[in-house]
Amino acid sequence: MTTSSQDAVDDLVESVRRAGGEEDVLAAKAMAYRLRRVAHQLELAMRRELSGHGIELWELEVLAALKRAPEHRLSAGQLMSAVELTSGSVTHRITRLEDRGWVRRDKDPGDRRSVLVSLTAEGERRAVASFGLKTEVEREIAKVLDEETIDVVNDALRRVSHHFKGKDAS
Repeated sequence: MTTSSQDAVDDLVESVRRAGGEEDVLAAKAMAYRLRRVAHQLELAMRRELSGHGIELWELEVLAALKRAPEHRLSAGQLMSAVELTSGSVTHRITRLEDRGWVRRDKDPGDRRSVLVSLTAEGERRAVASFGLKTEVEREIAKVLDEETIDVVNDALRRVSHHFKGKDAS
């Protein structure tokens, strides 16, 4: 399925084609360019919306992971997996959120070497108040597609995600 309206990616792909790019790779290049651009545009829109309310996207992602967790608490390692960050990045983010009073660190009673990160009442209030802002941006992107197309795109992106996660494991 193609659309009649052109975008900047069409111009990029045409440049690659004229430079001798392999025809069988051009569609994959177009898709990769568009995925990166749309992801960037989506992140910018979310950051813009959230910043007006005093919260950053990364903060909301960490708070949301804790909100979803049993008892609103995760080990630092579980949080690292939930938000797909490195150990150093998670530690830095926990410190910043702790400074804002949105999370608290406690020693794990079952393993004194481990730290449990818990969502505070203020952190939960901030997260819940911000979820709607993020949802509105997500609804905005869905407006341009019908439900069937959204399902197809979700399925395709899920397969791509599984493919890359499989490569990470090897």
